[in-house]
Amino acid sequence: MAEIERHVRLFRNGRNQALRIPREFELEGEEAIVRKDGDRLIIEPVRKGRLLALLSTLDTLDEPFPDVDEDLAPLDDIDL
Repeated sequence: MAEIERHVRLFRNGRNQALRIPREFELEGEEAIVRKDGDRLIIEPVRKGRLLALLSTLDTLDEPFPDVDEDLAPLDDIDL
């Protein structure tokens, strides 16, 4: 996939630096995460609820869940 570039201008919005995101770079939703990597800014949309939607499509497990506390001492026997 070819990388798309577009020249944009930076401006001030109160005490913040801002830029207008061109239509071809629009992000879904109303929130994004900004991360700095060297002199690059990486902007990613916040995708809410996608994990729950994915989990709801999975089949239920027929096998019992293992007892992860099996080899641990009872809580009353632990000295703090």
